[in-house]
Amino acid sequence: MKFVYPGLATSQVEESRARYGSNEITTMERETFWDKLLDNFKDPLIIILVIALVITIILAILGYAHWYEGVGIALAVVIATLVATWSEHSNESAFQRLLEEASIIQVKVFRDSKLVELSINELVVRDYILLQPGDTIPADGLLISGHLEVNEASLTGESEAVQKKSLPEEAKDDTATEKNQLFRGALIEDGEGVMRITAVGDKTRYGETMKEILSAEDRLSPLQEKLVVLGKHISTFGYVGAIVIFLAFVLNVMWFQPEGGLTGYLATHSTGEMVQHILTAMILSIIVIVVAVPEGLPMVIAMVLAMNMKKLLSVKVLVRKLLGIETAGSLTILFSDKTGTLTQGQLMIEEVVLGNSQHYQKLPDLPEPLRQMIAFALRNNTSAVIDLSDPQQPKLVGADRTDQAMLRFVTPLLKQEKEIDIVEVIPFNSSRKFSATQVTGEQDLTLVKGAAEVVLNNCTHYLDATGKAVPLTDKDRLEQTMTGLSKRAMRLLAVAISQTPISDSKELPQPLTLLGVFGIRDALRTTSYESVKLAKNAGIHVVMITGDAKETAEAIGRDVGLLEGDPDAKMLTSAELAKLSDDQVKAILPHLYVVARAFPTDKSRLVKLAKDMNWVVGMTGDGVNDAPAVKNADVGFAMGSGTEMTKESSDIVILDDNFSSITKAVLYGRTLFKSIRKFIVFQLTVSLSAVLVSFLGQFFGFQLPLTMTQLLWINIIMDTLAGLAFAGEPALQRYMSEPPIPKDEKLINNDMWSSILINGSIAALMSVIFLTADFTKEIFTGEHLAGSPEATADFLTAFFAFFVFMHIFNTFNARTQSFNLFENFFGNKLFPAVIAGIIITQILLVMFGGDIMRTVGLTMTEWAYVLSFAAILIPVDLLRKLIRNHWFGNPVLK
Repeated sequence: MKFVYPGLATSQVEESRARYGSNEITTMERETFWDKLLDNFKDPLIIILVIALVITIILAILGYAHWYEGVGIALAVVIATLVATWSEHSNESAFQRLLEEASIIQVKVFRDSKLVELSINELVVRDYILLQPGDTIPADGLLISGHLEVNEASLTGESEAVQKKSLPEEAKDDTATEKNQLFRGALIEDGEGVMRITAVGDKTRYGETMKEILSAEDRLSPLQEKLVVLGKHISTFGYVGAIVIFLAFVLNVMWFQPEGGLTGYLATHSTGEMVQHILTAMILSIIVIVVAVPEGLPMVIAMVLAMNMKKLLSVKVLVRKLLGIETAGSLTILFSDKTGTLTQGQLMIEEVVLGNSQHYQKLPDLPEPLRQMIAFALRNNTSAVIDLSDPQQPKLVGADRTDQAMLRFVTPLLKQEKEIDIVEVIPFNSSRKFSATQVTGEQDLTLVKGAAEVVLNNCTHYLDATGKAVPLTDKDRLEQTMTGLSKRAMRLLAVAISQTPISDSKELPQPLTLLGVFGIRDALRTTSYESVKLAKNAGIHVVMITGDAKETAEAIGRDVGLLEGDPDAKMLTSAELAKLSDDQVKAILPHLYVVARAFPTDKSRLVKLAKDMNWVVGMTGDGVNDAPAVKNADVGFAMGSGTEMTKESSDIVILDDNFSSITKAVLYGRTLFKSIRKFIVFQLTVSLSAVLVSFLGQFFGFQLPLTMTQLLWINIIMDTLAGLAFAGEPALQRYMSEPPIPKDEKLINNDMWSSILINGSIAALMSVIFLTADFTKEIFTGEHLAGSPEATADFLTAFFAFFVFMHIFNTFNARTQSFNLFENFFGNKLFPAVIAGIIITQILLVMFGGDIMRTVGLTMTEWAYVLSFAAILIPVDLLRKLIRNHWFGNPVLK
């Protein structure tokens, strides 16, 4: 069909754009890099460091602190904030570029009496658009010429194509009905026509839906909520600890040490010495703050999220928002689409039943004579044009979804070896419920295809496995088999042949010989049953929401395993759901597994109610109608084949539309959460022991057992590298046998506290023993300094090395709750490489750190002693785990 329209002139285009606006859709306002950076500076952990930095700079100006200490704190702040900001910003920018590239659609439009292709954003009201199969409708408008079959599933959720007719020329726009109206985002399946645009951009239905999405508030993920609480607790600990150490130092120097207490101190010390002591107390307080704050935590979280994001991309999961991975790991309920997610999204032949009630699932399983005859009957009784230029993927032009399914089933046999002539055709229509084609040539037959109950009425014989026609004597058994298939939501078509030519009355020929009854439905993905089972075992309540009829939805729900294991399992239609109050829905939601005939409003309502129950809610979606519910869920999953709006609203995009990919996102989310917990155990153990050493050191004659630059190396560099090692931990399938982590569960659980407090305290105790024992002074100075207050550079270097290596050994304790420290050791290739890097760097710092790191070189013998002493935390933690397993059970086995 050829259409010719003059279209708008250039001046008319500008006039229309000025009056009605452009066709661009307002999208979410993006935070700039600097906005994100400023937000990260509001983190309580960073605020503490900034306060410490300001005080250190003032002390350095006054000459009471070294310049490089201020530089060290500044670097800690910059690195911690920049890495986290850059990781998040670059990921969002990359996704935005993908969206923009995908949304640059070229549209065929009449302009200045020519048909030209323009970007979708250049369209204006009153433009004339040529629409053909495969096109996406670019704006709202009216069909004024031709006819179309339009798939509006992305807008309404209905998968069946809608017939659209052109508005009569004499009719006015306000007389148009839905049969004439076209909406942005719908897909042309068949036909050809011209539409006149009546609304563009934000004024389209698509644009109005986008406004609802933009108005939805951003939400904190469960991890973010837990980190906010942890940050406040650490901030409080840092402030209180700094004050306590300041007071302890001042009281110790001015009250406890001098003879006569404070009076004696004032009588024997000058004003300058008093100021010096107070400033030293302030430096100690700053050191406590630097030690207490896990500066590397924001950076480590960003790295762990980014690394898991790359792993997920390799399994077809694109993470838009990094914290979406972690939230997926905490899911307690998942509302899932059926079409394309649990199913393949296209009609397939699932069963072939012969006249003797034998079942077959695949073409190669059928007996050869019967296989050839079925292929002949299907390829010659269709309205489709079969293009075999690519025999592996033939193009089926003009075939409806049912025809496509039948022809795909016999794809290897679609090639016609001999010519045939078509004598007569009876096309399919809804009243006849069958189609027939009379052919001559290779075979002189009438080929029949139609509704099973209609065709079966005229069948007197069936073709057996040898290709011989035998009497069909047991129709009752065959009909019982067909009833079973119908209960599994299959549409039944029968294929038959006849020697009887097509009559002038176009009635169903008789007698017929049955070739087979074909069970057709949107087939389950092969992975769906196991994936749903995996999700349920992981404690995730899966609810399928579909626009299908109740019977179809129930059959799919049973086949996919949703209704297994719960004697109180329920399924509802949208109408039944609407009759229930919110409280009633909440009461049955733990036992609700299927919602049929669902509307978009049902999805939004269910998301809201599940969140009211304090569940972590996931929602899948692909169409514009799904976008608000996807946006409002705790984690929104968009399908890769879905609309740009839904992807824009989501946290995670499932590129292959497969439910099994969602379970992979859950697994990686749980792995990520465990990796962050491992890092927190490691770093807080370091922080606790370092604070205790800094506090107790002054009472044993060491004002600065560890300098500020040494502590910054331990906290920001060593700990961050250790965090990188934990980021590579493998995703273990056993994590999917654990229940979801509740929203209100604390980030640090009891087992973590026992590890932090016991190992941190033992590390501090061993540090005090190291600093005060005569035998350590003899080993590391070569002099008998027992009882002497002097500590040589060699001795303090050894202590620095001992303290660092003690915690390097503790990384093996922190990475597993198991008694086996090498559990899945080689599953994390980063761990040995990073730990080796930390060890080499520490050795180089000891050898070449000089005044900045307050170090001198150690001998091989001294290194041997340092490493022997530093291994103490390994047996300590193994003993802790042994006692824990005996009294409280092994958490790995729970």
